[in-house]
Amino acid sequence: MASTAALERTASPIAPIDVSRAEWYEGEDWQVPFRQLRAEAPIQYVPDSAFGPYWSVSTYKPIVHIEALPKLFSSSWEYGGISIPGSVGEAEENELRTPMFIAMDPPDHTAQRRTIAPSFGPSEVAEMKAEVQARTAEVLDSLPIGQPFNWVDKVSIELTTGMLAKLFDFPWEERHKLTYWSDMGGNVELMKTPEDRALRNAALFEMGAAFGELWQRKSANPGKDLISVMLRSDAMNHMSQEEFIGNLILLIVGGNDTTRNSMSAFAWGLSQFPDQRAKLEADPSLIPNAVQELIRWQTPLAHMRRTVMEDIEIEGAQMKKGDKVVLWYISANRDESVFKDANKVIVDRENARRHLSFGYGIHRCVGARVAELQLTTLLEEMGKRRLRANVIEEPERVATCFVHGYKKVMVELSHT
Repeated sequence: MASTAALERTASPIAPIDVSRAEWYEGEDWQVPFRQLRAEAPIQYVPDSAFGPYWSVSTYKPIVHIEALPKLFSSSWEYGGISIPGSVGEAEENELRTPMFIAMDPPDHTAQRRTIAPSFGPSEVAEMKAEVQARTAEVLDSLPIGQPFNWVDKVSIELTTGMLAKLFDFPWEERHKLTYWSDMGGNVELMKTPEDRALRNAALFEMGAAFGELWQRKSANPGKDLISVMLRSDAMNHMSQEEFIGNLILLIVGGNDTTRNSMSAFAWGLSQFPDQRAKLEADPSLIPNAVQELIRWQTPLAHMRRTVMEDIEIEGAQMKKGDKVVLWYISANRDESVFKDANKVIVDRENARRHLSFGYGIHRCVGARVAELQLTTLLEEMGKRRLRANVIEEPERVATCFVHGYKKVMVELSHT
């Protein structure tokens, strides 16, 4: 006979829907199950998945509520961290536990975030504007007109890896390694088996070694880059190798995958809604709001995960200490009770800034302003050149439930 606790968890008006299945994201089929969950079971216990049992939270209001309770819903790497794979308790075979400040609770989180945050403040980001404009102009002016090319490779990756290389003062000629390490660090599909975890670990230790050399160089000759900022910080200058790797994953995935996939969504999303593209082209003052709308519509990180620290009831769901809770930002950003016509890109949407793509609460993305700067600049420079990216075939997407992105978006540029 099932225990009372098990019955409390599994009570649901519909059968459990495991929305962590990779194939739903590869084919962009995730919208159907999430629509059903939002309507019928916005908080549901999923007893079985490739990542173990978890609570699935798919609507806006309870996600914001949970994010506002960091003492009750932990982000700590010690309990499995911020993505769905991490185990609660002892690490599994070849599971690399990577402390990073987004996967910490206060006070450690607070101290390390305070170290990094000033590098992304308003004045610091304003100083980046001219260089971002010049780099964006250089990339756009190198593109062919009327000939097919992969927007992901030629624009999204090129711009984001360039920005990362500048932020870290990473060797420019080796900057594309940052893309590879980002892909490995953010791919939760490589955390299912010991063999895949070993492959991922090898890439991350390679990254750690490369940045370790950079750390040594910056120790002798510090600058304004992020490595130098860490070196000068009492909260971060004595990090273990695992913690160093963890924070690198955070800054590289956060600064690369999220921005690059929003840049790709600019091409794909506006191609799907030509009336909105025309509206934006006719009125450049809409660009800042359109950037927020594209980030909402894309949701470049599909989820964040928390671990329950004590028994608690959330909207009738009886969550138990140690339970894994997955907050589906990708679904909350399509919640029709918050965003009318949520599946559409609406460049002048009044509440576009309410999106959860940057998170909510104490863990809200520290580099949000840099992402907004890069995207805003891309749209501005496209507008100045009267360029339009016409998508000519269905994109190839990443098959994973964490980083929500694209492998290929084939386009042809034309003048408006």
